[in-house]
Amino acid sequence: MAKQFTEDDDALLAELGVEVEANKVAARTPQEERVIAGFEEIQRFVEEHGHLPQHGEDKDIFERLYAVRLDRLRELAEFKPLLEPIDQDGLLEGGVAVAAAVDDDIDDDALLAELGVEAQSSEIAELRHVRSSAEKKAAEEIANRQKCEDFDKFKPLFDTVQKQLDSGSRETKKFRKDAGFVKTDIKKGQFFILGGQTAYVAEVGEFFPAPNGSTDARLRVIYANGTESDLLLRSMQRALYKDETSRIISNPGAGPLFSGTVEDEDASSGTIYVLRSKSDLPVVKDNRDVLHKIGVTSGKVERRIANAKIDATFLLADVDVVATYELFNINRTKLENLIHRIFDSARLDIEIKDRFGNPVVPREWFLVPFAAIDEAVERIKDGTIKTYTYDPQQAQLVERKAG
Repeated sequence: MAKQFTEDDDALLAELGVEVEANKVAARTPQEERVIAGFEEIQRFVEEHGHLPQHGEDKDIFERLYAVRLDRLRELAEFKPLLEPIDQDGLLEGGVAVAAAVDDDIDDDALLAELGVEAQSSEIAELRHVRSSAEKKAAEEIANRQKCEDFDKFKPLFDTVQKQLDSGSRETKKFRKDAGFVKTDIKKGQFFILGGQTAYVAEVGEFFPAPNGSTDARLRVIYANGTESDLLLRSMQRALYKDETSRIISNPGAGPLFSGTVEDEDASSGTIYVLRSKSDLPVVKDNRDVLHKIGVTSGKVERRIANAKIDATFLLADVDVVATYELFNINRTKLENLIHRIFDSARLDIEIKDRFGNPVVPREWFLVPFAAIDEAVERIKDGTIKTYTYDPQQAQLVERKAG
């Protein structure tokens, strides 16, 4: 039988600093549990950093989240009776510091969306973390901007772009995952609108393999408000997809080779595909990372490569799809011929026997790094390819010399 504490026992325990809890504790609703858990995260932040979480683009993304959360908790009077007993530092009334002014450049819901947190019915009780740690890291990269120390050299670019937008020599197009390029790649020198800010891609680092089998690269992105961020290409790409107001800013005088958006009257004309062979041929094994098949198909790429291992043009082996680019209102044959002419100096010279023993010379395989192919497609898109050629010695596109 459990021992029952007397009043004297309770007094003795109190002197020893031991609290006697009542046997029955009122059950809390799931909503109340979430509110308390969210408030405790703010308390842990204050304990660790010695100040209230603050707003501002220069702050850590989670600090900004806690600042938004605390603001809402202060506004929602129905939760004060629940939180006041555990609010030892008086955070609900101002606490150990005064929060900075709210950042006017980003509203609360936009900030929470960057973090992968949903705000439902404007109540802090409905906030839920829904992203994986990798996605949170990607969101953090986007939000963690710092002052651009050499912004003076970029400001004229932003001024020029704005003038060109005003004059109509540039235009903005909605960034949609299902329009234009299936694999939208971000290039050095491009301008976007992300989170209401004009963003300029100042640098693109070396490409490296990503965990999903694709490629990635580190970017330096400059923003019109004088800040910059160092983030992964795929992180920016995901942010552009997620932001329903994001836009691509076209190059001045960009030709209509590719359509940035799909209008009702547009017809899909095909897909450029870039493949990598799984063949065990020595020439393939020795050059697998830079040997690519570049083609254009009017149908599904999956259907085109379905019988690769019995097709000599595919080197009688299965293939990996490195990239695809969807086309709209374009002559497929002319485009394919153009791409092949660009990389003709790096075309693989090989003859193999097909499954019936007949000699076949595959013509669509090129010893070219993927980054160069990617750049070529982009330059075809914006019309600048006419001034470039591929240099096998440098393994990259180079600008043609005048004359």
